[in-house]
Amino acid sequence: MGPGCPCSSPSPRPAGTRSIPATAPPRPEGGSAPPPRRALPGPGPRGKGRLSSVSGSRRGREAQRAAAALGDAMALWWWRRCCCFSRAPAFGSLWSLLEAAGPRLGCGPCAGRAAGRAEMHYFLGRSSVLSFPKIRSIFLRFHHTTTSRTCSCSKTVTDEKYKDPFKLGRKDLKNLYEDIKKEFLVSTAELREMCEYYFDGKGKAFRPMIVVLMARACNIHHNNSGEVQASQRSVAIIAEMIHTASLVHDDVIDDANSRRGKMTVNQIWGERKAVLAGDFILSAASVALARIGNTIIISVLSQVIEDLVRGEFLQLGSKENENERFTHYLEKTFKKTASLIANSCKAVSILGCPDPKVHEIAYQYGKNVGIAFQLIDDVLDFTSCADQLGKPAAADLKLGLATGPVLFACQQFPEMNAMIMRRFSLPGDVERARQYVLQSDGVQQTTYLAQRYCHEAMKEISKLRPSPERDALIQLTETVLTRDK
Repeated sequence: MGPGCPCSSPSPRPAGTRSIPATAPPRPEGGSAPPPRRALPGPGPRGKGRLSSVSGSRRGREAQRAAAALGDAMALWWWRRCCCFSRAPAFGSLWSLLEAAGPRLGCGPCAGRAAGRAEMHYFLGRSSVLSFPKIRSIFLRFHHTTTSRTCSCSKTVTDEKYKDPFKLGRKDLKNLYEDIKKEFLVSTAELREMCEYYFDGKGKAFRPMIVVLMARACNIHHNNSGEVQASQRSVAIIAEMIHTASLVHDDVIDDANSRRGKMTVNQIWGERKAVLAGDFILSAASVALARIGNTIIISVLSQVIEDLVRGEFLQLGSKENENERFTHYLEKTFKKTASLIANSCKAVSILGCPDPKVHEIAYQYGKNVGIAFQLIDDVLDFTSCADQLGKPAAADLKLGLATGPVLFACQQFPEMNAMIMRRFSLPGDVERARQYVLQSDGVQQTTYLAQRYCHEAMKEISKLRPSPERDALIQLTETVLTRDK
């Protein structure tokens, strides 16, 4: 892909914001925009690009018409690249669109290209009249309302080339929960009931589904074998067991009363028994891991358990400095959520392919998708109702947690700093903070950051040999961004 392409590198940030901290996905070498500074995105003057300064004159009117033409051209290019997942050279298609915009600029196609080059630096980096909200609004107009050939292209790509991940992974996940229950070798009826409580088939099975798709993609890449090995499927089972054990423990720590639309284990059986049930699920997962008989795999997946504990400790703390606070949040997000996906993907790649480069591809894909998944989860805490989530809305604020939307909102409403430091403990703090978030662009910026991580995941998985499973993993990044629960 060409340098500076939003699909292969972090996308242009919203106008009037400072750059994402260095913990966000790095911009590749040769990018046309300056490297990000170690500063949080925050509010800034809007609509103060180069062209707005000459409004009121003939030059200003011409510049505004040029901006409108280039805005439409770039938005259409963005849509073709990111919605249709085009594999064409990035800037070749953009230049053709700029040539078409030339007559609207009152000049020929060469002038269209020249204007495009002059604007590109601002489009990919600094603020301009081609602000991200404008590009996004045009993008949405193309994506949702156009019924011409353009949208039919999107439908064809989505429906035919990019397979439904859940349908494609279903055959390998058949009897998943029954196989998990067989791991609980326990004679006590109550303990068995507690351990099996969340393995009722009503969960998304998101993690094991990613694992089996990654296993097949890596196997095909290595020797064109599309079959999932028994040991690779065991990794999918172990990943779901570790995840569920962490949920049981989290509900105890958070004193949660609902999970997946029903009462939590700790609410039914009490906190002490819930802790023991979580421990037992984790021990059963460890036994299953040992049966694989591969010390490297044992080491990789043991790291997940360590990260879960460290992530929980990170969540209990907070930072006063804004930059440190966001870095702290992303590190916690990786350890609590993304580490399990990243290391599970790495484990099945090791079992299926000896190439260390493939192991790194699998790890980086899982890491980026995992972080994006949690970022969207944090967004849904503000935008979805309790019935959709299957758990209380605004739960993070009630627990005193400052997630992405809150940290971004704090840039526009500095008075939130005091509430963050006291973990929203005073009466009225939770509702005030929620209103600040909804009045700010915190939700939008967190979603935008999740998009950047998904673009990184797509870039990594695209390095593997083409296969239906690889394409399903690409499609999965869209599923992560558009889910509502």
